[in-house]
Amino acid sequence: MPKPVLYIVACGAPAAPDLPPFVAEMQAAGWDVCVIATPDGLKFLDREALEARTGHPVRSRYKQPAEPDVLPPADAFVVAPATFNTINKMVHGASDTLALGLLNEGLGRGRPIIAMPVVNADLARHPAFPASIDVLRRWGVEVVGSWAELPGAARALLEKQART
Repeated sequence: MPKPVLYIVACGAPAAPDLPPFVAEMQAAGWDVCVIATPDGLKFLDREALEARTGHPVRSRYKQPAEPDVLPPADAFVVAPATFNTINKMVHGASDTLALGLLNEGLGRGRPIIAMPVVNADLARHPAFPASIDVLRRWGVEVVGSWAELPGAARALLEKQART
């Protein structure tokens, strides 16, 4: 039986280099992990190491229409770290990056999504940010506050996927 596929979307934030241990933990929990990065997220990641670990290319740009999909379809998503920009754009349906396009499709398909916002204090107080977090929660996106909370939330997703 194939493993469920988890897309981890990494945005451009200083917390992005902490992604590899989470990838390893999700693989150990039974997920086939694919990493998608925002264009700025790539600046913070070791792309080659993640590709070697997952066995999948790290994608960051839309493919050409005639090109085949190189990643299996996602069963669930984790956005970590999720930036102010990505959180707000998700709520407004912007798909100007591959990461946002995939997240928006995931929302439209009813796929489970976990987001771990990482923003500075000033951006967290911006009126749009808490409003966007509230909207995402109403839409069923689970919002967690730290890397420490993420594995438990993702394991619960895997258990839920196994039951469906």
